[in-house]
Amino acid sequence: MSTPPQSRRIPAAFALITAATLVLTGCGAGDAADTAGGAAPAGKSGGIPTADVVAAVKKNGTAARLLPEDVRARGSLSVASSVGGTPPGALYLEDGRTIVGQDIDFADAAAKVLGLKLKREAASFEAILSALGSGKYDLGTGNFGVTDERRKTIDFVTYINDGQGFAVRENSELKKVTDFEQLCGLNVATGAGTTFEVTLEDNKHVCEEAGKKPYSVKTYAEQGAIWAALQQGRADVVMSTINGLRYAVKQQEGLKFLGEYRRLDVGFAFEKGSELAPAFRAAVDQLIKDGTYDRILKKWGTRGSAIEHSRISPPEIKD
Repeated sequence: MSTPPQSRRIPAAFALITAATLVLTGCGAGDAADTAGGAAPAGKSGGIPTADVVAAVKKNGTAARLLPEDVRARGSLSVASSVGGTPPGALYLEDGRTIVGQDIDFADAAAKVLGLKLKREAASFEAILSALGSGKYDLGTGNFGVTDERRKTIDFVTYINDGQGFAVRENSELKKVTDFEQLCGLNVATGAGTTFEVTLEDNKHVCEEAGKKPYSVKTYAEQGAIWAALQQGRADVVMSTINGLRYAVKQQEGLKFLGEYRRLDVGFAFEKGSELAPAFRAAVDQLIKDGTYDRILKKWGTRGSAIEHSRISPPEIKD
């Protein structure tokens, strides 16, 4: 693993406290982006799975031969990883340097299938996709949902199916969100630069059309700040990944998961037209075949997100 910038070296046990302090002292999301990726939410049980389910993965010659010749000769790739702060997504361990998470395991396992080493750098979620086009990184990870808009400039190699959902405090009157009109008049917290932010902004019109007060979208660059906003009443509801919400609600008192809103394929991100995509698709399929794929899902408690085979930039799931 590469060493994160000094500004990110905050022990995981203090990350949520740091985020909450930033919010309480009036600092905005831009400031929160400079803190560590964030710890698992404080609460019931903060255990992070540490089993190494990747070490035994072997190189697969058939998949490796799909790599461009120069990549095979170099033997390494640069990867930008968004460190969101809560399992099953990427987060720092207590040493403030080691990055773990479902995305990390899948990227490391795919690289081993291809006989490559990954040079990992932590980067903000909203910066990774644009950086791929500039050639700064070979690939990116960050639970990137495959959308038709993103497919215009990015190629994806799918490895799980996650999606969008909502969580609230237990005393909320919301039971299940099936229409954005249910959010009218509320403060909705979500991650900056995510599909959730785009979805929320694109659907604000439903409140106006219904003659209701629009909802307010509060964006944060760090997961700890999102949950602090909900717990402290500055947000009424959180919109995030299905898997991330399920985990976070289990770890915190007084919150409830409202279920799935919609599903999205999730994939490794590459610049458009990347010659790496076919090799990574073959690597994911090999992981599914040899059982490593299921072991990673079992480790992170996400077997409900399993896919049968990997695809390159499939159409966005609309229903």
